Amino acid sequence: MYNPFSLVGKTILVTGASSGIGRATAIECSKLGANVVINGRNAERLNDVFSLLDISVGQQHVSIISDLSTLEGVDNLIASMPIVNGLSSNAGVLSSHKPIKFLADDDFREIINVNTFSHVRLIRGLIKKKKLSKGGSIVLMSSTGGVKTNVIGNSIYDMSKAAINTFAKSCAVDFASKQIRCNSVCPGMIRTPMTEPTGTLSEEDYKEDIAKHYLTGRYGLPEEVARTVVFLLSDASSFITGASIMVDGGCSVIH
Repeated sequence: MYNPFSLVGKTILVTGASSGIGRATAIECSKLGANVVINGRNAERLNDVFSLLDISVGQQHVSIISDLSTLEGVDNLIASMPIVNGLSSNAGVLSSHKPIKFLADDDFREIINVNTFSHVRLIRGLIKKKKLSKGGSIVLMSSTGGVKTNVIGNSIYDMSKAAINTFAKSCAVDFASKQIRCNSVCPGMIRTPMTEPTGTLSEEDYKEDIAKHYLTGRYGLPEEVARTVVFLLSDASSFITGASIMVDGGCSVIH
């Protein structure tokens, strides 16, 4: 049955797979037939995700616990994993939400190290060790904050995500001779327990934020971002490289 979005026969590495968008991406990749290599730091949550991966067409999945915020963790993952056809790179931490005059060097180190350097180290290692096959696809998780900024106290986070968008373009150029594509995905607010009214937002603030910023009238779901990632990993996107794709419910249109 014709399906250019199929991942059957492909092996996909999904980092940050223990929660959020990474978790949803791993599950969606498996549903479309991929052999999935999942990575995360939390063994219990990673095991839970592993149990949810689809095996209906004989997929063979692998789970590797490793901390990608360290060089040792990156090296361990690369040494333990098979050759893959695609990478969904999702490691990330949230901003400290401090105005610029209150920023400390430690704030830079943590956020830039995880949100930017961990992706750079991983891709560098995959290419050097020839663990990403010719004709493969890399998808880096960025944010609307990497394209625009309108939140006070989010400067370091936005910097880290802007760097990811630029790095994706550099990878697209550097790896073109290997027929390896690279793109980034820029989500807006995605619905998680932290963004529900019972989390950091009051019911009134929650509704006001959505009404002001989102044409869809709601925040996104992790699965909706994951399906964009799956598209970029599949042969359906074979003529797309060096792009930063907004998945933001129309937020960037009205802001």
